[in-house]
Amino acid sequence: MIEGACRHLIKHRMDITGARWTMRVAEAVLPLGSLYISGDWDEYWQFHLEQEHKRNHLAFYSNGIPLSKQVLKARCSTIPPPLPIPL
Repeated sequence: MIEGACRHLIKHRMDITGARWTMRVAEAVLPLGSLYISGDWDEYWQFHLEQEHKRNHLAFYSNGIPLSKQVLKARCSTIPPPLPIPL
């Protein structure tokens, strides 16, 4: 990264009056700022949304049946479970 970009991206973002940054948070925020400044934000955000859709939605529709219905079907048997007999 060139010096001017470091000053613009890092110092401008991290040197906000009153802000406190941990390394973990700073390392999470800086790549997003870099994407925005470089003009790649829209492409990244579309990729992010596609990945979220795959992870959060497609898993619920495996085999064409929503996962919650599969779980309910497995739990709701017509045969009651055997009752424990005390000895």
